[in-house]
Amino acid sequence: MASVYRTEDCQFTVDREALIQRLGEALQKDSLLVEDEAMRPYECDGLSGYRQMPQVVCIPDTIEQVRHVLRVCSDMGVPVVARGAGTSLSAGALPHPQGVLLSLAKFNQILAIDADRRMARLQPGVRNLAISEAAAPYGLYYAPDPSSQIACSIGGNVAENAGGVHCLKYGLTVHNILEVTMVTMDGELVTLGSEALDSAGYDLMAAVTGSEGMLGVLVEIKVKLLPQPPMKDVLLASFNDVETAGNAVAGIIAAGILPGGLEMMDGPAIQAAEDFVHAGYPTDVAAILICELDGNADDVQAQRERVCALLEEASAAEIRVAKDDDERARFWAGRKAAFPAVGRISPDYYCIDGTIPRKHLAHVLNRMQELSEEYGQRVVNVFHAGDGNLHPLVLYDGNVPGEFERTEELGGRILELCVEVGGTVTGEHGVGMEKINQMCVQFNTPALNQFRALKHSFDPQGLLNPGKAIPTLNRCAEFGAMHVHHGELPHPDIPRY
Repeated sequence: MASVYRTEDCQFTVDREALIQRLGEALQKDSLLVEDEAMRPYECDGLSGYRQMPQVVCIPDTIEQVRHVLRVCSDMGVPVVARGAGTSLSAGALPHPQGVLLSLAKFNQILAIDADRRMARLQPGVRNLAISEAAAPYGLYYAPDPSSQIACSIGGNVAENAGGVHCLKYGLTVHNILEVTMVTMDGELVTLGSEALDSAGYDLMAAVTGSEGMLGVLVEIKVKLLPQPPMKDVLLASFNDVETAGNAVAGIIAAGILPGGLEMMDGPAIQAAEDFVHAGYPTDVAAILICELDGNADDVQAQRERVCALLEEASAAEIRVAKDDDERARFWAGRKAAFPAVGRISPDYYCIDGTIPRKHLAHVLNRMQELSEEYGQRVVNVFHAGDGNLHPLVLYDGNVPGEFERTEELGGRILELCVEVGGTVTGEHGVGMEKINQMCVQFNTPALNQFRALKHSFDPQGLLNPGKAIPTLNRCAEFGAMHVHHGELPHPDIPRY
């Protein structure tokens, strides 16, 4: 078990009995969990290697109850961690040991579908997939589609700026939302963004998107809906080595083609997915690419011919074009189920999330293989190849003492490799607790100070999701003393917020 909160991150004094009493003034007994047994399901999110019990769990029914919780915590100086579906893979929803875990699970209603204006008004607990299901009768859908879309919530998608297999063409969450309503730490209800094409003032909605619950608690979201494209084609290309597949990705994008989705899986991921969902994947190859083309029929046909030619030039071993809707669905089902499929072949796996320039894809994949051999741990690759968002899965056994810590170290090395080639430490999973050390590699002192200043403007007491995403300067100094990094590390003498 990794150490989660350090002493410097936990400097809060909480009168638990007084806190429970004041929270109970607005919350019913079944919405206020105080016993360890009742709170245990909330001790971690999707990154289960990090676990921490909160002081209390609040599950409000109304916006006014959310405001009450935040006002009480603001008045008493108690930290608050907001939680949606708990599918975060960066320990973003890990409870604070001196704080309140605020669950938005009951905020799960689709409030309106406006087909004429192509938008939906949602509570934050609505599942990602449920949005497209509700919009389908109108010929519409919601574009961002994380692999966890069957379970993850739209509030969490906004908090982490989630993407998905179609983000290459249609963008991340930030490109597909219109307006958010949130409660600040002092209980103020504010609306950011607009249903119009633009809104007055600074683009604060973009700042809140991807802020990991550190600026406010989302209570309502308006998203864009898109019309279903008239035609879709899905191609599956197999390759005898991973580097060739990576070069093929670069070739497609360089040719000016923008697929709806362009995904890559390596040999172990292919085998795991095929054993799990029987998608019809070839299992004797080193890598496959799944490429979806969408639009009107003439454009799709022209793009299909061009992509097939490019794949042949890139030495694809085989190219298949899905012959019907069922086969298209199977091709995507294997990719969507890749994470749980890998879970069947290892006691545990650690999912990393880093993004690189596409031109370095082959180099980074080769370097990851070298790191895998150096650490003696298997790494399975499944990722959004089109936009360079990597999701390596490091296989390990959490029952073996020290293996999780070694896995974390390998994950950190991979993220630092992403930074080294000009990428970032996260694409859509957020920083949370998982990547906080690597933030010291990505950003220098002035940048980190600006991040703190932004948080301070929304949350002067530093009570919302403290100890995550933005490293303290002391942490960076300590991390820098132990590791060799690229670029300037923050100086420890600058005051922390």
